[in-house]
Amino acid sequence: MAIYTLTSELHNEKAIATATWDFLKTLRQASKIEWLGEDPYLFMGNDFAEYGSHAIDIIYVRTGGTEGLFKSMLPELRKKSSRPFYLLTSGKSNSLAASLEILSFLRQQGIKGEIIHGKADFIAKRIDTLAKVGKARRELDGCRLGIIGKPSDWLIASHVDPERVKDALGINLIDIPMQELLDVLAATPLREVDESHTEENIKRALPVANQIYEALKTIVEKHHLQGFTIRCFDLLTSVHNTGCLALAKLNAEGIVAGCEGDVPTMLTMKIAQSLVGMTGFQANPSTIDPETGELLFAHCTIPLNMVERYEFDTHFESGIGVGIRGYMKEGAVTIFKVSGDLSRHFVAQGNLVRNQAQPDLCRTQQVIQLEDATVANYFLQNPIGNHHIILPGHHTELINAFIDQQ
Repeated sequence: MAIYTLTSELHNEKAIATATWDFLKTLRQASKIEWLGEDPYLFMGNDFAEYGSHAIDIIYVRTGGTEGLFKSMLPELRKKSSRPFYLLTSGKSNSLAASLEILSFLRQQGIKGEIIHGKADFIAKRIDTLAKVGKARRELDGCRLGIIGKPSDWLIASHVDPERVKDALGINLIDIPMQELLDVLAATPLREVDESHTEENIKRALPVANQIYEALKTIVEKHHLQGFTIRCFDLLTSVHNTGCLALAKLNAEGIVAGCEGDVPTMLTMKIAQSLVGMTGFQANPSTIDPETGELLFAHCTIPLNMVERYEFDTHFESGIGVGIRGYMKEGAVTIFKVSGDLSRHFVAQGNLVRNQAQPDLCRTQQVIQLEDATVANYFLQNPIGNHHIILPGHHTELINAFIDQQ
């Protein structure tokens, strides 16, 4: 992250410089970010030539009397970056007062901004969050995500505008016909597999499940994808198997792999991966208790790097192929979803209280207790589709900070 300075000519530079280094030293010591052992606070002084080229650019308003200087610089800064302005202030030398005037001016121009002010621990934590968001946005810019086949017919509320996705996130959506995957699959040899199972039908299905995995990897490499979503139910009729094992493996390898051609959920998974390093568990709410805030989520695949252990079963709806029953560590979780037009998002925190293995549901089943029971009304009154993703840990603040930058 880069820190630039605004300073009035009326103030003594030597005195201001001493206060500056003391202040930044305190923030460095409080910061939790470690980027390959490098100092994350890149001090740029009053040279704004590289403004907008870093994960996050912060303007340290060191003194009062800088409002006019900022106003004169604004047109050039807006050419360099359309992101919100972040005004850092220690509160000394009337810096907070100047920042208030600058932010009010920005708001009048319809420009987003924020004053970062408070105790050192609070400031460092906020800067850490914004830096993670900045890094995530840079990672998403130019990302290529595939749509293999069309979205499943039942996803009537889950379509997207590719141009909107490109403008808002920098993500390119690539349409890939299902037939292309089937052709690659036909050319992919069956191999012996390491996995086995006591049930004969699952044992017989494992080689084809792994063949689907290898074919999807070929598609990813051919189209230079960072992820995809697949109309996976078509595999049930075309090859009498499922993509559940393939998606579980690919997500664990860092390739976003979503089910049912659900593009908004794929975007949600990629955003999550860029922020927290994990794609998440794509699942349907199966039951909801609006009085207690307890929800049951289920699906037949889960990233293998999210679970403590897993078992093979058949795919629930069809009873064929290979499904995954994964057992994730109990504890803090976050539920997340963005809408197809990126105008809405949902994020809520809770706790995974137990994994279960009921025979009449999709194979991976998680019972989650929301921190705020009233949030359950969202699912019953104003949901964003049926699929949501589950992430280990609590990430509401980070996700909201990302959304706020749109």
